[in-house]
Amino acid sequence: MSLSQSLQQKLLQKLSPQQIQLMKLLQIPTANLEERVKEELEENPALEMDEEGSDDEFGEDSQDSIDDSMDDEPMDGSEDDYENADMTEYIVDDDGEIADYKTRDDNYPEMDDQKVMPIRVETTFHDLVVDQLGMLELDERRFKIAEQIVGSLDDDGYLRRELSSIADDLAFRQSMVVEEKEIEELLEQIQQFDPAGICARNLQECLLLQLKRKLGEGKSVALAIQILSKYFEEFTKKHYEKIQHNLNLNDQQIKEVINQIIKLNPKPGGNIGEINKAESYIIPDFYIINNNGRLELSLNARNAPDLRISEGYRDMLKDYEKGSKKDKRQKEAVLFIKQKIDSAKWFIDMIKQRQETLINTMSAIISHQEEFFLTGDETNMRPMILKDIAEITGLDISTVSRVANSKFVQTEFGTYRLKFFFSESLSTDSGEEVSTREVKKILNDIIEGEDKRKPLSDEILTDMLQGKGYNIARRTVAKYREQLNVPVARLRKEL
Repeated sequence: MSLSQSLQQKLLQKLSPQQIQLMKLLQIPTANLEERVKEELEENPALEMDEEGSDDEFGEDSQDSIDDSMDDEPMDGSEDDYENADMTEYIVDDDGEIADYKTRDDNYPEMDDQKVMPIRVETTFHDLVVDQLGMLELDERRFKIAEQIVGSLDDDGYLRRELSSIADDLAFRQSMVVEEKEIEELLEQIQQFDPAGICARNLQECLLLQLKRKLGEGKSVALAIQILSKYFEEFTKKHYEKIQHNLNLNDQQIKEVINQIIKLNPKPGGNIGEINKAESYIIPDFYIINNNGRLELSLNARNAPDLRISEGYRDMLKDYEKGSKKDKRQKEAVLFIKQKIDSAKWFIDMIKQRQETLINTMSAIISHQEEFFLTGDETNMRPMILKDIAEITGLDISTVSRVANSKFVQTEFGTYRLKFFFSESLSTDSGEEVSTREVKKILNDIIEGEDKRKPLSDEILTDMLQGKGYNIARRTVAKYREQLNVPVARLRKEL
């Protein structure tokens, strides 16, 4: 066996720490940017808010014009004497070697070192159910069993695990031998908790639990229980004629039953915790105003915090540079100060680059979809893919994708996620390329206007769209219908 040496030439693409951090900042929504800036302010004493530039730390949800947000220099005076300071005496150690001054690659972690954002504490569905266990008179053993049952509920409030699996968990984790019958007894008690329908094993049981609490509110409730108990599959498939025939019901009676059932909640656990979500409303990253036919773009002021390098840190660096004695302690202090100032300068640059990237991307989208922003009519939207915007802005497609997937724009017609404006193209009989979103809008309008007693099949919908000049296949119509969350014709039928 012989050893040999060889030269190999490889072409590698590696993102710099600056590019990685910019990608992270681009993905952060406006609502979370404040928290990210606050974290940086806490970690880096050389970075501070420019209190003179804003009465409030980040301002209200006001609109900052493009000119204002981009022309203001957040780093007033940052290119100061410290940039030209002679660091030779400080970065060379006693042996004449370069000191271990932390480089930017070390200061800014790789993609895996994600910062953890604080999570707001709120009452969860499971907390609510556990609190109700206190109303049951349970000894320690039965309380542990009940806790295991509640802990097995999913977020929708269902118990989708077999009782034998819960018994196995109790045996392994609690060293308790429990019969399935004992679990079943406690399960039935938990099913009486609020909200109605929790701890059901399936949708049928969930709906029946809710209906049984309404017994005595009319004949239609008892009839609904009978139908869901004996004809659940037929009801879900809307085979109403078969149910009417078997139970000898008229149209009015089956309508009353349907009205009772559609009032029920198929996901009893899904609404818990929703109250606090009103606080998590969407904060737009952009605002578009139609000023007499001229579209004006504004960037949310929260995206442009007034940051600057600390005057105190710049002064400290100057004082050390003027001093005559250069001992080890002073060297360490100067290296620390220089590192923090570089870090602050870099972060401010990244915030500014984020603003520029957001504005350039949104401006390109406005240019491409101007007719929509002027009219709000989805049929006026043009086909547009990520590549189109990337070519206009000179940005990478992945960068455009990050912006489109995480940012919102407020218009006079509503607030939209940027990815809403991207769509593929479809040809018409005249050879014109139109947006698939336009076709979906027309398809949705046709379905909304149909006679629900005789809903239109996919074949008929295809013929109607082709009659309007769109070259579209039936399978494509079915795909668009599914993307619009519209069921097949039979399931859209109403009595």
